[in-house]
Amino acid sequence: MRTWGPVGQAVALLLGPYAEVVLHDPDADRILAIWNPMGSRGPGDPSLLGELDALDPSARDVFGPYEKLLADGRRLSSVSAVLRDPDGKATAVLCVNLDRTPLEQAAAVLSAFGAPTTPRPEPLFEQDWNERVQHIVGAYVRECGRPVERLTRADRLAVLARLDEARVFAVRRAAPAVAGALRISRSTLYGLLAELRAPSAKDHTA
Repeated sequence: MRTWGPVGQAVALLLGPYAEVVLHDPDADRILAIWNPMGSRGPGDPSLLGELDALDPSARDVFGPYEKLLADGRRLSSVSAVLRDPDGKATAVLCVNLDRTPLEQAAAVLSAFGAPTTPRPEPLFEQDWNERVQHIVGAYVRECGRPVERLTRADRLAVLARLDEARVFAVRRAAPAVAGALRISRSTLYGLLAELRAPSAKDHTA
């Protein structure tokens, strides 16, 4: 306790009141100290730790962050560290349980800020072919979960098929805008368009 207590207290002061910090005695299987407790357990209560020898040795005595749940539904991100003396004997286990609720609430507020709540007024954008290019390419990127730079050839053909269906290429200056949106050269774009419009193109976009 004298050796590791100040460490636990320092972590608790930095992250409190949102982090519970627990110092365990693995030999006695008892809680040595607890800061910012999130439940009813306290010093002297059973730690209920498992066998330390069964832990993954590749983790080098630090485990996590891993998820834990409280009975009230709160999600915790937790880390555990096995603390050893100079001879390598485990003398304590330090666990930090961070309540993610404030972070999740902040994320929800930020994601709701300025979020769209009504459909886009399409008549405003019917003539804006550049907006149509951005919208179609952006929608595909979000669907596939890959950034534009990592789109495969099949991805690009699928995007071009959508753009072609939307009659984007009927606009005289559309090709440079499409090439820029897809981060490819104009020659690559023309090659893909030729492939798309070839009789076997359905094999790529189906």
